[in-house]
Amino acid sequence: MTDRPQGDHGPGAPEEERPGSGPVIRDKRRIDPETGKVRQSTEGADAVSEQTDPQADTGRATDDQTTDGQVPVEQEQDETPLATPETDGVPEAADDPHPDTRLAAERLEEMRRMQAEFVNFRNRTQREREGDRGRATGAVVEALLPVLDDVHSAREHGDITEGSPFAAIADKLEQALGRFGVERVGAVGDVFDPNVHEALMHLPAERSPVELPEGTTEMTVVQVMQPGFKVGDQVVRAARVAVADPG
Repeated sequence: MTDRPQGDHGPGAPEEERPGSGPVIRDKRRIDPETGKVRQSTEGADAVSEQTDPQADTGRATDDQTTDGQVPVEQEQDETPLATPETDGVPEAADDPHPDTRLAAERLEEMRRMQAEFVNFRNRTQREREGDRGRATGAVVEALLPVLDDVHSAREHGDITEGSPFAAIADKLEQALGRFGVERVGAVGDVFDPNVHEALMHLPAERSPVELPEGTTEMTVVQVMQPGFKVGDQVVRAARVAVADPG
């Protein structure tokens, strides 16, 4: 076997790192036989280089840190947590109410709606009942109009006097109708109202059968030919009258 000097197989490549180059003899003598000088151990240099490399890595790692071991400002900014709803000024969403609370609110709303409907129904029914009662009473009064006209005519002619049996019957009839809200309208001296009066004659003041009160400024009833009747606000028949203008 022949010795081959190091570096013959390529620049910077040791003999043992080249595969297929055959056996390698290493000269581990510390004193060079040619120069007589002490050789520098390659193993020591490798060890020193291995020891210095971690220090270099450590130096590079410490470049990213400050002398007191704190993270740089840029890294702290990157690691800042996102703003919460409170910091943004937006209140957190309220928790959903309990199902029982929602059910109770729904039942309360239904109860209020049903109560309002019941009140409206009761008021409407009461108005309809009063209207039906007034119409029924008006129908009875309308049927008794001939009798009531005869009573009025008898009084005007003096056939009904106080204390007579017929006068007592007429009073009882009028009192019974009054309990059902029947009211007679039309009397001498009333101000003419077209809603309850029907003017059959229009007389001047000098021809009036009665003298108008002093200071009268409106058309006035001076004679009642047929009295009128009404039940509540319902007019069964308007009073037939004669009116006169003030002088």
